[in-house]
Formats: sequence, C-alpha cells, structure tokens
Amino acid sequence: MNSKDRANLIKRINTIEGLTDNERSALLGLLRENKSYGLVWEDKPEDIEERLRDELPILTEVRERAIISEDKDAPNHILIEGDNLEALATLAYTHEGKIDVIYIDPPYNTGNKDFIYNDSYVDKEDSYRHSKWLSFMSRRLKIAKKLLSDCGVIFISIDDNELAQLKLLCDDIWGESNFITTCIWQSTPGSNTGREIKTVTEYVLMFSKRKEKININSKPIDDEKKYKLKDEFFSTRGPYITNKLDRRMTGSHYSDALNYPIEMPDGTMLYPGCSSVKQPHWNWRWSKSKVLWGIENGFILFNKNNNKWTIYFKQYLKVDNNNEKIERTIPYQNLILESSMNAARGSKEVMDVFNEKKFDYPKPLALCTFIQRMTTQNDSIILDFFAGSGTTLHATMQLNSEDGGHRKCILVTNNENNICEEVTYERNRRVIQGYTNAKGEEVPGLANNNLRYYRTGFVSRSRSMQNMRKLVNLATDMLCIKEDLYTEQTTFGEQKTHKGIFRYFDDGNKKMLIIYREEAIDELVDIIYDMDVAQPIKVYVFSPSEDPWEGSFEDVSDKVELCALPQAIYNTYRRILPKKKDAVIMPEDDVLVTTEKEEEQFNGMLNFEYDEEA
Repeated sequence: MNSKDRANLIKRINTIEGLTDNERSALLGLLRENKSYGLVWEDKPEDIEERLRDELPILTEVRERAIISEDKDAPNHILIEGDNLEALATLAYTHEGKIDVIYIDPPYNTGNKDFIYNDSYVDKEDSYRHSKWLSFMSRRLKIAKKLLSDCGVIFISIDDNELAQLKLLCDDIWGESNFITTCIWQSTPGSNTGREIKTVTEYVLMFSKRKEKININSKPIDDEKKYKLKDEFFSTRGPYITNKLDRRMTGSHYSDALNYPIEMPDGTMLYPGCSSVKQPHWNWRWSKSKVLWGIENGFILFNKNNNKWTIYFKQYLKVDNNNEKIERTIPYQNLILESSMNAARGSKEVMDVFNEKKFDYPKPLALCTFIQRMTTQNDSIILDFFAGSGTTLHATMQLNSEDGGHRKCILVTNNENNICEEVTYERNRRVIQGYTNAKGEEVPGLANNNLRYYRTGFVSRSRSMQNMRKLVNLATDMLCIKEDLYTEQTTFGEQKTHKGIFRYFDDGNKKMLIIYREEAIDELVDIIYDMDVAQPIKVYVFSPSEDPWEGSFEDVSDKVELCALPQAIYNTYRRILPKKKDAVIMPEDDVLVTTEKEEEQFNGMLNFEYDEEA
C-alpha cells in the first residue's frame, strides 16, 4: 500500500459510522504499524523502574568520604553509590549531552550467578533470561544515549552469551549507521591441551552518538619497530624508512604527467617501472619539481644493484615529505592481543592495591587506558555506570598523570556486598593517596585528583508545594555537579548565607547562587546590582512555574543567568522516567496542591529572617 492509499483509508476509517472511539483507534493503530527488522523481546518489569513511577531520584554527597587535592585545579571525579538506573536519571539532569566516552562492563548473563534481576539471580533455566537482560540493558542505554555529546562514543564489554542480542539492541537505540566496530579482545591465553575449542576472546562493541562528528585518535608510531635507518639529518628529522618512488597505476589513477624520466647519478635516464623507456601504467609518486627538491634536500635515495637502478624516497619519523614537523601515527585496530590487557592482569592489579582478592574478573587497567587513548581528549568526561572495582577511574587518573590531561570520570555502582565502599572507593582512594603493593613497594599516589562520593535518594513525585521545596533543597549537590562548582562561600556581598534561604558558590572563575526562598529575591538582587561580575552568575531559584522571577531580576538581567527550579528537573525527568501510575506525569499546567501554611509562605506572609531554622 502506498502513502496515498494509506491516507485515503485513514480518512475512510475516521468517517465510518457505528465504530466506537476505541475501535476506531485500534484500526488506525494497526494501519500505522510499520513492519521492521530488529530485536523483539518480552519486556519484564523491574522493581526500581516501578519505584521511579512514584519517586524522583536525587544525589546527596557523603562529605566525609571526599578526597580533595591541594591542587586547586585538580579534576573533580565522582563516585555514585546506588542503582545505576536511578543514578543515570540524575545524570540526565546534570550531564545531558556532556559525556564524551562511556565504557561499561555489564553482566554477561552467563547464567552462572553473574546477573541479578529484581534481587534474584537469573540462571540458565530461566525461560525469560534473555528478555530480562534486554529489558535491563535497554532502559539504561536509552538514558545513556541522552548523556553522550554529539561527538561521544560508547564501549560495551560483552561475551558470546549476549553479543548478538546486544548488537541488535544497540542498532535500535543508537542507530545501525552509528555502529563503529566490534573490538575482539583476547582476554585469556590459549591452551595446547584438550579436544574442545577454547574460547579465549571477549568483545567490546563501539557505537557513536553521531558517527560523522566523532574524532578517533591514532597511536604514535614506535620508531624501534619500524624506523631504523639514520642519516646526517637524524638530529632534526629522526630515523627513516624507505619507500619506492614508482608504482603501477590502473585506469583513471594513471597520470601521464607523472610518467617522465629521472637522471641517475651515472647520467642514464630512468622511467617509473625501473625502465630505460616509457612504460604504460607506471607513475612516479612525486612531480618533477618535487623530485628535484627531494634530491637537493636529501629526501631521494638512488640505489644500484646488479646494474639496475631503483629510486627511493625517505620517510622520516619527525618530518613529513615537505620537511615540516609531524607526529606520525597509525590507526588503532579492533584486534586487541597485548598480554598487558588480559583478564589475569586485571586481577593482579587489584591484588596489588589490596594485597588480597577483592573482586572477581576486574577489567585490566591497560584495556581501559587503551579505550581512553583512542577516544578522549585532555578535557574529556568519561562515564562508567557498571563501575565494579573502579578500573575506569584508575585509568583516567593514570592517563592524566602521563599526558598532563584534565579528564574527569564518573563512576556508578551499587553497594551490594559493600563493593562501592570497600572496593570501588577504597581502590581509588589508595591510588590517589598512595599505597604499598603486594611486593612491599611503596606506590606514590596520583595526588592531583579530587574524588567526591554520592548516594542516591528519593523525593515523592507528587507535586505539592512541600515536595517541590524539598526537591529544590535536596538538589543542591546535583547543582554543584552540574556546574562543576563546589567552593561554597559563607557570605554573598556583605550578607551572610543561610541554608534553607540561599547558598552561594564561587571558585574564582564561576559563581552560582541557589535561592530556596523567593522572599529573599529582592534583597539578593540589590546585592547583585552593586557587584562587578566578569561573567553572569548562574542563579537557580525556587519557582512554582517555569518563570524564574525574571521581572524581579530585570535590573540585573545582564549579570545573571536564571533557571527556575524544580521545573527544570521535572522537565528532564518527564523525558526519561516511566509514567506515574494512573496519572499523566507532571503536565505543564499541573495544579499545585499546597497546605494553608505553605500558601502563606509562598505569598510572602512569613518574614525573611536570617536564622538557621529558616
């Protein structure tokens, strides 16, 4: 059926008499269904998703676990303890479109107690084993997509158990055209015994947000392996390799202008193809003028062997063929065979930090640094929401120490068996502060790093005035994460700050004002009016609507950037969380249900008093 016939049929269905609204809707729905190729599974409800129908997630910092560097410019890394679906929802507000690289190592769903769904292990006999895993992954990957920047990429470790299903799921979520590659990782060494085929590989799927936007790095060439020859220009050009100057060309690639004779040192003339006469389909790589330049500048090498001349050009490591400085690189490959990246190395690295076994099957540090070298820039933000032993953060800090980068890493893991507190956090605390390894050697800390620890919490989704104010009050730590601004001041102008009324953050570069009580706006505006600011102050202000009290800030509009809370948070959650039970979630014109006391407070009938109880 073509589009015109479909449109006519829709019109007929809409005009048929005797159909109920439900029947008409059902017919139209069937007509509009499009057949498509892809993955189909039975969606299985998840307890945490059901909870999110009634409650909104927030983040609260565990301040006693913060590790703060003496370096004021140290990158802020974040560790979130909680279910990763809750944490991803909060990050959708703080980091939408900001994440450059995601690496995750989710449960492989082997059936050997590696995957828990609704507090129960999923075993091989579970007939909904794959459906549960796909439901679990789909919810998280859909939010993860919103977090990635346009040039962002995601890496997902997996093995044969779910590789096929994961590829189809990612094709659906990210788009088949955004698939980059499947890295094949030799995770275990081979064996020379037994008759069965031994599986020694796992996989790392790589997808992009927008493939045309990504920037994949290349790796430096190892001059010891390839560039071995030296000449009088070694000090400035480095070692070199030789390449033949001629090559055989076919079809439209052939150019008659590049089929010319070159004079040899003995006066004979040589055409491409090592011939004294012109041969069809042969070209020099360089033009006549470029060859003359190459001879004068030591880039051309003549070689005579068995009375036969051959011409080479030198390819130097440190300069290009125009004698301009260059850093030669080669592309990364999707075959990962290095012994430093095998699974046993990951276990040894965790043992070195703790001097005991603390975690099963941690990924090796070299694998995570390999991924980050391939895809990150010095200021990239990396996310791992199946953090496990915390290798991804360890790799981020290690890479920063090597190249002077300022990458930031966000880790998310639950605290099952105290993993977050005793493994993920503790490992990276030791990496930052230094530790004694299994050999008794002192390993210095990567001290120029900050690590902040958060836990997920909840606020009711019911939009009463009380819940709205509670959400704004509890969102402070999320706002600090969002703005990457943690330096709180005790005064604003000459006015002392008060939790519950307003708080002020200023690190010398950025400024943030959070106003919890709208009654304080006028006095705060007066302070802003007298301030000299290099860039606008980010002002988050409580408002029962989308309006951040713009009229009140009119006189200082050039000094502030306003945002109304909690509406901005509601707007984010509306897009990603499941609908509230038996209700349309948070409509734009939602009626505020307030108590009489709350209504009095909102109308400014309570005085703006500076006391800690306010």
